[in-house]
Amino acid sequence: MSSSSLHYTPNLRDIEFNLFEFLDIGRTSLGKAPFGDLDETAARQMLETFSQLCTQELAKSFDEAEHNPPKLVNGEVKLPPGIKAAMGAFYDAGMHLLEVPTHLDGLGAPPSLGWAAFELLLGSNPSLAFYTLGNLLARVIDRLGTDEQKKRFLPHCLERRWSGSMVLTEPDAGSDVGAARTKARQVDGDLWEIEGVKRFITNGESDIAENIIHMVLARPDGAAPGTKGLSLFVVPKFWVNEDGSMGEHNNVVCTKLEKKMGLKGSVTCELTFGDGKPTRGLLLGNVHDGIRQMFHIIENARMAVGLKSMAALSAGYFRALSFAKDRLQGSDLAKARDKTAPRVPILQHPDVRRMLMAQKAHAEGMRALCLFTASTQDQVELQGGHRSTAAGEADVLNDMLLPLVKGYCSEKAYELLSLSLQVHGGSGYLTDYPLEQYIRDQKIDSLYEGTTHIQALDLLMRKVARDGGATLQGLLSRIRETVEGEEGGPELKTERAALGEALGHLETMLGTLMGKLGESVYHVGFQGNRVLAAVAETVIGWLLVRHAAVAMDRMKTNPGDKAFYGGKVASARWYCHEVLPGIAHAARMVEHGNLDLMDVPEESF
Repeated sequence: MSSSSLHYTPNLRDIEFNLFEFLDIGRTSLGKAPFGDLDETAARQMLETFSQLCTQELAKSFDEAEHNPPKLVNGEVKLPPGIKAAMGAFYDAGMHLLEVPTHLDGLGAPPSLGWAAFELLLGSNPSLAFYTLGNLLARVIDRLGTDEQKKRFLPHCLERRWSGSMVLTEPDAGSDVGAARTKARQVDGDLWEIEGVKRFITNGESDIAENIIHMVLARPDGAAPGTKGLSLFVVPKFWVNEDGSMGEHNNVVCTKLEKKMGLKGSVTCELTFGDGKPTRGLLLGNVHDGIRQMFHIIENARMAVGLKSMAALSAGYFRALSFAKDRLQGSDLAKARDKTAPRVPILQHPDVRRMLMAQKAHAEGMRALCLFTASTQDQVELQGGHRSTAAGEADVLNDMLLPLVKGYCSEKAYELLSLSLQVHGGSGYLTDYPLEQYIRDQKIDSLYEGTTHIQALDLLMRKVARDGGATLQGLLSRIRETVEGEEGGPELKTERAALGEALGHLETMLGTLMGKLGESVYHVGFQGNRVLAAVAETVIGWLLVRHAAVAMDRMKTNPGDKAFYGGKVASARWYCHEVLPGIAHAARMVEHGNLDLMDVPEESF
């Protein structure tokens, strides 16, 4: 098979299980203000229609950029035709309007439904997802812009399918955003001139849209050092006049196109602002609050990266499962000495089943984590929105879950995609199959939008520390309720016990680490990734046990779907037996952790 030919099999059934059977968004979110009037029937139909579009149309462009990559020609990036055709199909289907508020003529879908649909796009061709950023930026301008800025950008940004980019990184300021040196000089009111060079900018330049809206972090003249001195500017590729009409080129120039290991259909470039003539931008909201404003975009991007990794693993699992069903190799292991025994599909071999279940359980667990987080975002919006007092509890829970989604999913998916390839044997190493591209396209996920360790530091030093661990303890209390309750009945007693043991070891681990902080913050540096993984795996184990309880109940009323529900129970049991016991080992590693490595001389490395 070619790597693009029908490469993507979405797990629409599990998406629907999460949304409608477990999270029950038809009751909790759909049709409730501020969301639009979509009901469960319409939501299911929308997902089915979009799933077909993704598998039959968008997935065709999956490997096109491998053979015909974007090209930089006289400062403009030319995209391969298949990418442009796929995005045209996406917009023609109206999918860009799914989460757009109803007052902007969108469908006003809740985040849970929006992220579920986004998984389908990511699975079909992850590069395409980055060309939809203009839709998010329109919502950011709607929320944070001045009335004049909204009038200038919003109708046209959506109606004319403008693209967008988030512009933070500089050649000497990567993860250390506060070291940025791009300058801003005020001209008048909210009008500024921007000068500097930005690097690793996703979707910074392309010919897919007539205009690109860049959200640029820059430091106004005389502003404080560090992140607090940065402001956020709306900088269009072509200037946008007050009436929304397009003006002249705004001197935002692509000066380099990066050559990458994977994700080649997504343009990553260097942008130069204000070289030779001014580049104009508008101060977002006409307030100097850049890093907080940019986090509206960053947090969305981190969620998207976690989903991208989960979608890649899910796609890899289905490819491996299909191969394992078709590939005949060797006899049944129990009949290995019988030379007359027939060959069997490799799905019959225990080690292949082990690899497949590891992928299945983790993919379902990551999806559970992602959509549980998305449903928390539903609650934030239902209770007044980000930073509203009423939404405070849901807001801080969402903040705490995001580093788990981004950090854990991106690390674990890369590890497990190697099993997707391994099931294929030597064939998986060939470009005839999509696995090697899945791996190359996914690896970036643990690097951009904050590396895995940055996610660990964010979890422990910001999200947990800021309220003394109250939000984390609240979540762990919910897990303990499941452990001590009867959810799933006697059939899940063993799994609830395993979850309880993991929870106890996690609490010990957290207490140990907090105690060691008095000695040195380096303990967080050494153990942070391990703790992030343990928190994520405990939460995932909790969700999978609860999924299994729902599945067991549904089997009684819907026996026709017994295979799916049985698979949900099998995933939970495998995860509790194979993954959760590892948290005890992680706790011991934290307990016995030391700082010896900091004393090793640099010359000895």
